[in-house]
Amino acid sequence: MTEVKSIKEKSFGEILRTEKLVLVDFYADWCGPCKMMKPILDELKSQAGDKVIILKIDVDKNPSVSSAYNIQGVPTLILFKDGKIFWRQAGVVPAPYLKELIEKNS
Repeated sequence: MTEVKSIKEKSFGEILRTEKLVLVDFYADWCGPCKMMKPILDELKSQAGDKVIILKIDVDKNPSVSSAYNIQGVPTLILFKDGKIFWRQAGVVPAPYLKELIEKNS
């Protein structure tokens, strides 16, 4: 299951700064390709385990966060390391590619 941390528990910035690798999936409920990412992220979480935290951010419900990271299309995936953007890509990304990216950088 994809790990989703509540932004109410910790601020988004705190999660990015204090945790290990953080993969953020910027999505929208109405987006077809975004729906394709859910099983990919579930598979990634089962394979990568504690090496990565996966957050899903609904762009329609979090416009300020989306704007801060200049999200222009969904899905957009951003991988943060030590609070900084390490990798970014728009569109559906296969689980093996994400797993390799996380393995190399965790």
